Amino acid sequence: MTAVASAPTDPAIRGKYADRLDPDLWNYIDTINGWYPPEIVAAPIAEQRAVYDRMCLAFHQGHPEGVTTGDGLVSTTAHAIPIRYYRMADKTAPAIVVYYHGGGFVLGDLDSHDDICAEICAGTGFEVVSADYRLAPEHLHPASFDDALALFEWVAATSTLPIVLCGESAGGNLAAAVAQATRRRERHAVGQMLIYPELGGDETGRSYVEHAEAPLLSVSDIEFYRRIRSAPGQALDDPKFSPLRDSDLSGLPPTIIVTAECDPLSSDGEVYRDRILAAGGQAWWREEPRLVHSFLRARPTVPRAAEAFARIVADVHALGAATER
Repeated sequence: MTAVASAPTDPAIRGKYADRLDPDLWNYIDTINGWYPPEIVAAPIAEQRAVYDRMCLAFHQGHPEGVTTGDGLVSTTAHAIPIRYYRMADKTAPAIVVYYHGGGFVLGDLDSHDDICAEICAGTGFEVVSADYRLAPEHLHPASFDDALALFEWVAATSTLPIVLCGESAGGNLAAAVAQATRRRERHAVGQMLIYPELGGDETGRSYVEHAEAPLLSVSDIEFYRRIRSAPGQALDDPKFSPLRDSDLSGLPPTIIVTAECDPLSSDGEVYRDRILAAGGQAWWREEPRLVHSFLRARPTVPRAAEAFARIVADVHALGAATER
């Protein structure tokens, strides 16, 4: 991995997280902030994306041996959605993962989470397909949801494999919204894996208060991304925008939510789990200790992140393989 020079965070300004996070995670945080400093949110969107793309390239881990990829387009009545699929060479997959990348609905593309998708493919033996869904502010809600739904519908129409929905951060929001929108259909997801998702939770919740100024994601960041994605007059209780605002969470597929302890969004996962259980569904929530938002990108250098990612891959496999029994 290529790194840029960045001064380590002064321990005096790390506050309550100074000893709460391991030194190797602080090294990761300092490296991320060296590439993509918090103040960049004030820069033009094009500049933010260019810096973010360079950072993703620097962290890219390549593809595990045996993973093959290809790019394509999913046509809709309005436009074509770029997609990338991943398969294991000379191996028949028992399931397919539909993956939605993170980036606050503003950043990211087929390349930003490419190595993560490839590692999920290798670790599960499943096919994986990801989408370059439309981003804000050029395309306001429901554009990203519409593209996420279109990808799911295309996979459901062109593949007979069981479908596992998977998303990270903003992508977790999209995965949950798609699962809720398609749960009553004949072709619905057999499971969903949500990784530190933004689900439109109550900002008076536990983690929103305790970790309002957590490293790499603060409550003000969350509010910024919600605003920039919002159409004029956006209703926060639209479940396509805020999945937790859905009044009925029955009928959802088995759901696993993984969050980071030091992340304001962690409560979203806990509440989503509780509401699915209350509606008679199956759901599990795991809060990974001493980790922060975006820890998937830390997996090469932070053992806690690597172990958490290995558990996520195993969870995805369990969700997709359950239909074989």
